[in-house]
Amino acid sequence: MANTGTGRLYVVATPIGNLGDLSPRAREILGACTLVAAEDTRHTGTLLRHFSIATALISMHEHNEQDRAQELVERMRAGATVALVSDAGTPAISDPGYTLVCAAVAAGIEVIAVPGACAAIAALSVAALPTAKFCFEGFLPARTAARRTRLLELAHEERTLVIYESPHRIGEALEDCAEIFGPARECVIARELTKLHETLYRGTLAELSVRARQEPDFTRGEIVLLIAGESPTVDEDTGAELDRVLRVLLEQLPLKQAAGLAARLTGARDNEAYKRALQLKGAPPSQ
Repeated sequence: MANTGTGRLYVVATPIGNLGDLSPRAREILGACTLVAAEDTRHTGTLLRHFSIATALISMHEHNEQDRAQELVERMRAGATVALVSDAGTPAISDPGYTLVCAAVAAGIEVIAVPGACAAIAALSVAALPTAKFCFEGFLPARTAARRTRLLELAHEERTLVIYESPHRIGEALEDCAEIFGPARECVIARELTKLHETLYRGTLAELSVRARQEPDFTRGEIVLLIAGESPTVDEDTGAELDRVLRVLLEQLPLKQAAGLAARLTGARDNEAYKRALQLKGAPPSQ
């Protein structure tokens, strides 16, 4: 229970690109609070000036969060209201803020969400990959060995994977994913969401890995990588029916089209049908 007489902590989502995505409630909170704790005061200062908000700013980033959290808790205990923001999106989601939220909760200070933009959710909503269950991985390790180790741990994850990746590492990350998850796994790259050059790239890991090497724009801007989960093992009856349907369709249709139609007809997952179609394309028909 919150202590009476204390201030509050508002966790305020800010736009990831389009300033029109800042909600009226967020504007009201940012204008009315005692101070705004910002990942980068210069960046947030530009946002506040755009909306004619004159609230004082204080920096809180990954290098000073531990010390700053205690300072802000003391100020809230004395009655201050603090709005926590990151450079873009929702604080504490692969951004600073977690330490402050934990410190505020431990001190009995009320913490209130002011929801809005989040790149992971925005990308997932338009990816056309399964959304009933998903796994947010944040950023993969920067070093190759550590990244590959983590991908091996995720190889059998059946939920859709949502990953943040830097533009200068996305090509290497896609190559590692294609090798570890299999080249036929469905994938979507959401680049520069809500910004002028917003682009969605769809295809298999193998296809997008090639595009990352060939297209300069592919490796520019903010990137969310979404990967379909591993298909559950196809049971024997479904597998036999999938093979039968695929063999017929592959005689008349391109591989990708045949796989998609076979998945619809048999109930198999799209990526499972695609992988099986690749195998059958080079295999002799059953006698």
